[in-house]
Amino acid sequence: MYTVTDINTRTHEEHLRDSILSSTTLRDINDNGAYTAKAGFATDNPMIIPNCIMKAKSERRRPFVGNQIDDCRDASGLFYMLPFQKGYLVNWDIQKTVWDFLFSKDCCNVNLSEMPLIVTEPLFNFGPIQETMTEIFFEEYECQSLLLINSPTLSYMNYKNTHSECKTCIIVDSGYSFTYIVPYVNGVKFKDGIRRIDVGGKLLTNHLKEIISYRQLHVMDETYVINQVKEDSCFVSQDFYKDMKIAQISLEYNSIIKDYVLPDYTSLRRGFLRNPQSQGEQQTLRLNNERFVVPEILFNPSDVGIRQMGIPEAIMNSVKSCEEEHWPHLLANIVLTGGNTKFPGFKERLYNNLRSLAPDELLINVTLPNKPETYAWEGGKILTNDSALNFMLLTREEYEENGPNMLIERFSV
Repeated sequence: MYTVTDINTRTHEEHLRDSILSSTTLRDINDNGAYTAKAGFATDNPMIIPNCIMKAKSERRRPFVGNQIDDCRDASGLFYMLPFQKGYLVNWDIQKTVWDFLFSKDCCNVNLSEMPLIVTEPLFNFGPIQETMTEIFFEEYECQSLLLINSPTLSYMNYKNTHSECKTCIIVDSGYSFTYIVPYVNGVKFKDGIRRIDVGGKLLTNHLKEIISYRQLHVMDETYVINQVKEDSCFVSQDFYKDMKIAQISLEYNSIIKDYVLPDYTSLRRGFLRNPQSQGEQQTLRLNNERFVVPEILFNPSDVGIRQMGIPEAIMNSVKSCEEEHWPHLLANIVLTGGNTKFPGFKERLYNNLRSLAPDELLINVTLPNKPETYAWEGGKILTNDSALNFMLLTREEYEENGPNMLIERFSV
């Protein structure tokens, strides 16, 4: 907020800039994730589309961009072309193709020359990637004004909006490539407390493909289908060793074993889970301990040879990097975001593990939003109604005058 003195001493250019931005009622938000892009106007609900180009065996000549995959007659054996590698944007041709579709009349129908744009970027993004993103939006799309911001910050804004008294919390963002633990202390991101675990949805899907391929059916080329199997079948165990014992007993007493009916893309577009039955005409996968062994990697990365802490230990390590006076507020405000947090039992297991690690006198509260995958986008929606956005945006005029030099000053971490 400006004081009276600040307002009186501001330049004519600053006043003109604010009047232009404030007169723009529409704003577009693109939570540009490594697996899905969540995009839409701040006045609407977000569209969720795959952030990649896909090719199918059944239609080799046609690439499917974004939600065009819904038109594919047979989604088995899909080949993915991803713009992100290890969490960072590296393939600009693919990303530009997805953005062209995203902003087109066939999707969001956005004219970026007439409205501000909020785009998420990874934590600790590389300078050259920021420069290229900014260059594309200002020079290719002729964007009016732009804000690059990371997803945990938008999630923090969303949480703060519903917990106005809270300025200190921890955002757990478990996405496609990584899981991040990000503490916010008195409204400021505490960079020294950020922790990253090299486990995300991609690793979990690949591990499930390997298990099924070894035990039953070769599915190493079926990323699309097995990702759906993971989403529909997996859960987080509350007692790993107890569930392992259940998984070892005979079928009639085994409450974990299930059949997953695979889609045939004729009468069934997406598979489903059911109780075990004798083999019929439908092709099925019989799932047993893999249902909880795969999500267990989030809590014990060492199970697949990753020598890192699991999420509960990483949270406590992050908390202890902050001043001790902030520990109660951090542990009492833990927010789960990202697609991996949707596994049944994730919230309860995390709470139980934290309870055993944290001091007994401290309260622990874990919040799981109804839609954790779009929680950051909703935070961007809240930001568009905040007058502070005008001072965060980089306008095309500022970019043309100062070039990439403005990026370090305006967009960081």
